Amino acid sequence: MDKLLRESGVDFDKVNYYTAPLTAKKLAELIRKMKVKPRDLLRTSESIYKELGLSKGKFTDNEIIALMIKHPDLIQRPIVERGNRAVLGRPTENVKGLL
Repeated sequence: MDKLLRESGVDFDKVNYYTAPLTAKKLAELIRKMKVKPRDLLRTSESIYKELGLSKGKFTDNEIIALMIKHPDLIQRPIVERGNRAVLGRPTENVKGLL
């Protein structure tokens, strides 16, 4: 991902949300920019997903965002943001649409 952005001449900041945690407000903003539901950004293969019972669908969007903030392993990554748009960086073709 970094290589694609550098080769495209795009200035970027890389944020590791384990060392610089996202706020609920920022995550909600990214989700809005991605035009997805919070549930769409969940990593369903993570053990914490199963432990919390997230597959049962009984959680509100705000509850899912709060759980992703508390448990960053639940967040799909990387998320690439540019202006008023954001995409999931996998596959890399998603990012090319932002450039």
